[in-house]
Amino acid sequence: MSIVLSRDSPQRVMENTVTNAEKYFGQFCSTLAAYTRKTARLRDKADQLVKELADFANTEHPEMRATVRDFAEDLAKVQDYRQAQVERLETKVISPLKLYGAHIKQTRAEIKKFKRVQKNEIKQLEKLEKLRQKSPSDRQMISQAETSVQRASADASRTTLQLEEVMDTFQQQKLKDLQRIFSDFVTIEMVFHAKAVEVYSSAFQTLESYDLETDLEDFRAKMHGVYGHHDARPLRDTVSSPALPWSFPGQGVQSTPRGQTEEEGSADESAEEDAVEDLRAQRQARHQ
Repeated sequence: MSIVLSRDSPQRVMENTVTNAEKYFGQFCSTLAAYTRKTARLRDKADQLVKELADFANTEHPEMRATVRDFAEDLAKVQDYRQAQVERLETKVISPLKLYGAHIKQTRAEIKKFKRVQKNEIKQLEKLEKLRQKSPSDRQMISQAETSVQRASADASRTTLQLEEVMDTFQQQKLKDLQRIFSDFVTIEMVFHAKAVEVYSSAFQTLESYDLETDLEDFRAKMHGVYGHHDARPLRDTVSSPALPWSFPGQGVQSTPRGQTEEEGSADESAEEDAVEDLRAQRQARHQ
């Protein structure tokens, strides 16, 4: 009986391992899925802003029209990167976490199997003890009971070894997957933000180079009935977004559709001001 009881502690460790994995991997999956949906909502709101900017540009004077169109083009390009970010999060982060439901269910089944075998071993031991107390002279019955105990104990020992192997594999895979999933998450975020900063820098320079005085002259002239043919600076050539360095051709993805979500978010004002000052300094240095 002491051998049977000695298996209780490892069993509790195994059950706690599976229970914790079920709880926290479920929470990670739920939270990161919500995170991805929020990112998709931000993308959709930015798409809406791009459309509004394009409509507004058609109502403005030449310089502002060209500036707003170029700015909207950069903003649209960022949303292409954000769309790829959403797709990659769903493929490399959310999907692997969802798979853990099946892994955990399978591991729980192995633990239940071990419990049944252990329960049978205890039952056979109790039966043997009762026979020894009630019929100590019935050697045949006692011998049969002892044989049943030996078979049950051997079965329990074999099942214990199998379960230990299953749990060792489960724990090893769980730790590797956790490391890989969050490494992928961080990589996806870093690549998106790096590309976004590059495009936003271009957008900032576009806005900084806007020629206010030219548009004011055009506006004042039109107020006085003078309609000239002032040409704004030429629009940038529209270039499709370059292939994303982190996209995988031919890989099917169930992405959150664009245009069906809403955005919630905030920005750090002090960080924005520092970034603006840095960009202005770079621009002034180029013109000196």
